[in-house]
Amino acid sequence: MADTGLTKEERDAVKERAKELRAQEKAGRNREAGLKSVLEAIEKLDAADQELAHGLHKVVSEVAPDLVPKTYYGMPGYADADGKMVVFLQPASKFKTRYSTIGFEGSANLDDGDSWPVAFAVLTWSPAVEKQFTALVRAAVA
Repeated sequence: MADTGLTKEERDAVKERAKELRAQEKAGRNREAGLKSVLEAIEKLDAADQELAHGLHKVVSEVAPDLVPKTYYGMPGYADADGKMVVFLQPASKFKTRYSTIGFEGSANLDDGDSWPVAFAVLTWSPAVEKQFTALVRAAVA
């Protein structure tokens, strides 16, 4: 078999994304369907990643309730009214990496001059981490 350049985990994520797009097309921008898919994705994660995902979900729900939950390559994420992803969690367990990341896509309003961070490595959810992401999510949707 020829090397596709993608790991098994990456190929699985691409397949999951195709499945998500088909399901999202059927459901439209249905908040309940999106919430269900995000909560199901969270429950499939290992305990450490679940803690991060639940923390991010809480912050987004409180700070940016207009964002619509939806999965993004099988990862928990939150999109704007146009369906564009704003923020998502990339779990370490999904891609067998050293740390999870919380990432922000181009629709997030985090611009700060000529350069700004859009992904953050997160090892554990703590009050300090929650405070940091509360401010980031708030800025992202401002």
